[in-house]
Amino acid sequence: MSSADVLQRQLQLLYRDHHGWLHAWLARKLGCPQHAADIAHDTFVRVIAARDALLGVQQPRAWLSTTATRLVIDEARRRRLEQAWLEELARAADGAAYPSPEQTLAAVQALTQLEAVLEAVPAKARSAFVRHYLDGQTHAVVAAELGVSTKMVQKYLARVLLQCHALQAA
Repeated sequence: MSSADVLQRQLQLLYRDHHGWLHAWLARKLGCPQHAADIAHDTFVRVIAARDALLGVQQPRAWLSTTATRLVIDEARRRRLEQAWLEELARAADGAAYPSPEQTLAAVQALTQLEAVLEAVPAKARSAFVRHYLDGQTHAVVAAELGVSTKMVQKYLARVLLQCHALQAA
């Protein structure tokens, strides 16, 4: 049996043995079975994308719940970002200054690029960036929440900004 066959079999067993549990756990946590189904699906998509990591998993439920929790957090951040954009549009509408279709497209593209950058950096760097630049927290507060030094927060922020710069230069 080839390693690809072994991996496919492990994925099938993981899905069969844990999908129902993950969906039920998410439904309790989120309060919405449809949303839980979406997140459970996205979790297994991420598992398939990281299939090499599957070989070393000792506690699949812990691994799946951590992956699913990260997806829920990412979705919440994306919603906050979208909500902030909608609020800004509403404020602009109150002043009768409507963004042009080009401005709207540029904003959506910028948000999409930012999302891609944030997905490409480690979780702590992403969290530091979101907490500092989107939530307005100071370096010291972010450092305390992440359990790192303020110097490390600065390094995380620099890493994300360099990634943004590299994407823009490309």
